[in-house]
Amino acid sequence: MATNILMPALSPTMEKGNLVKWLKKEGDKIKSGDVLAEIETDKATMEYEAVDEGTLAKIVVPEGTQDVAVNAIIAVMVAEGEDAKAVSAAPAAKAPEKKSEAKAETKPEAKAETKTETKSEVKPAAQAAAPAAKADGARVFASPLAKRMAKEAGVDLSRVTGSGPHGRVIARDVDDAKSGKGAMKPAAAGAPAAAGAPVAASMSDKQILGLYEEGSYDLVPHDGMRRTIAQRLTASTQTVPHFYLTMDCNIGRLLAAREEINAAAPKDKDGKPAYKLSVNDFVIKALAVALQRIPEANVSWSEGGMLKHKHSDIGVAVALPGGLITPIIRQAESKSLSVIANEGRDLFARARGKKLKPHEYQGGTSSVSNLGMYGIKDFTAVINPPQSTILAVGVGEERAIVKNGKIEAAQIMSVTLSCDHRSVDGALGAELIGAFKKLIENPVMMIV
Repeated sequence: MATNILMPALSPTMEKGNLVKWLKKEGDKIKSGDVLAEIETDKATMEYEAVDEGTLAKIVVPEGTQDVAVNAIIAVMVAEGEDAKAVSAAPAAKAPEKKSEAKAETKPEAKAETKTETKSEVKPAAQAAAPAAKADGARVFASPLAKRMAKEAGVDLSRVTGSGPHGRVIARDVDDAKSGKGAMKPAAAGAPAAAGAPVAASMSDKQILGLYEEGSYDLVPHDGMRRTIAQRLTASTQTVPHFYLTMDCNIGRLLAAREEINAAAPKDKDGKPAYKLSVNDFVIKALAVALQRIPEANVSWSEGGMLKHKHSDIGVAVALPGGLITPIIRQAESKSLSVIANEGRDLFARARGKKLKPHEYQGGTSSVSNLGMYGIKDFTAVINPPQSTILAVGVGEERAIVKNGKIEAAQIMSVTLSCDHRSVDGALGAELIGAFKKLIENPVMMIV
């Protein structure tokens, strides 16, 4: 009996993946646990292992295919003794459709417009140059299917921004309007709106391209990571009530301790030190301990109740080409600085190679985002739900301070704590960043 091999969901948030490479070919015998293929999610490249035994009869999705939907058929396997060639033309064995418009318009009355409407994807040049159609009075340019869908859903077509050819409203625009994803034009008022360019956030791809001269730009499609980051950060800023707390920390003692600890690190036979601490290692440790001292802030908000975490699992933002990822140092409060340094070095290297496994970057109770290496003095970071806090770390620099009525130089580092006001209110956030300041300014307290 033939068995369909489906695109796996390699993380809870994965919707699509790229089939990077097949490690088996048609006709190969497969055993449970054999690695079939390499799958790239938005965050990592992972191996896909077989769970059944048999023969790989048909590869449906070739390697190198991008944006393959989860649960789409990517291959067909037959049991031992069955004819592999018999399933080569199986009707289920086809590549997943990439355009939702094609799926939405499979009804008989929609066939005529499907061909036209599926061409409304973002394309440079030709579509960008096409002028947008203007409504004449109550007239609305829309496809027959879009009109029928709008009528059934009670959507006012005159307020829907069309993304089809020449600004035509198509079925996908009506779907977006129903779900709240689409940009809606304001209701007509007594006086005409002031002339001017539309707001970028409410513009269609076609409208944005139309603002720029043809040939003056290159259109680079978004990859899976960039789309996921955009979706998550947009959701965070729209649904999480952020507030920010900033403090200046004197890291003079920290820098002295770091130099002394690194100098005393044991070396192997090649002279390589067993560890090398960075300022960020101290920051991770200090935040982890601070969360233990202010346990009410070591929480995650959920509609059903507050999650109070027992450990401090600290995510660390790592920049990647086209995005970022936050590998997590688990139970950082109980780990030495040297362990944090070495574990972090391994995680960060594998993160840049997109080799992390989902459990290594998902979850966490708080995060650190450090832009000090770029010379940034201070900034605010966006919370990564379901975490309730994230610490933005600026550059450590020599600044003039007043001590005992005298001006003197000191090494100062500014940090800003972003808090989710639903779970960490102002006073609690102030306690947490205050506890962090005491620890980072007196690093010996981290090991007490």
